[in-house]
Amino acid sequence: MLRKNPSGHYPNVSEKAFIDPTAIICGHVIIEDNVFVGPYAVIRADEVDETGKMQPIHIQRDSNIQDGVVIHSKSGAAVTIGKQTSIAHRSIIHGPCEIGDDVFIGFNSVMFRTTIGDGCVIRHNCVVDGIDLPPTYHVPPMMNIGPGFDLDAIEKVPPEYASFSESVVSANNTLVEGYKRLANEF
Repeated sequence: MLRKNPSGHYPNVSEKAFIDPTAIICGHVIIEDNVFVGPYAVIRADEVDETGKMQPIHIQRDSNIQDGVVIHSKSGAAVTIGKQTSIAHRSIIHGPCEIGDDVFIGFNSVMFRTTIGDGCVIRHNCVVDGIDLPPTYHVPPMMNIGPGFDLDAIEKVPPEYASFSESVVSANNTLVEGYKRLANEF
């Protein structure tokens, strides 16, 4: 469901994207080509800053926002999801936040006040809050990373996780095509 926010912004969604009918997309949201937004996802850009303005939530091409994901932003801050990025089931992306290209965010993970570099893999049940990750870092399952965390304590993305991320993007791109085809049958 696409909805206007109280400031009057209405989502700008590519005709080449697929938004599940149970998802809610509200306000100043930009969704590019070949993006998959799964069931019960909520993407809501409706808070303003102290001057009454807000930056968009921008989801770039070929990315997927899976079932139950919540993307929101505090006080009108920007949220960007890069190209070919996967946000897995029930994760929370809360702005201010920037997720790079070719990133995988695992199930139930929370990203807040952070920039995640290109090619990072963040596994399930992680929290990244108030610290930026350089490109190609691998965050193991159930890890909490915040200010003062020593990034040397975690490794770069192993090849098997990089290929896993690519397979998730590919599978969800195929779903965009399949669900769009099904929608055209009605």
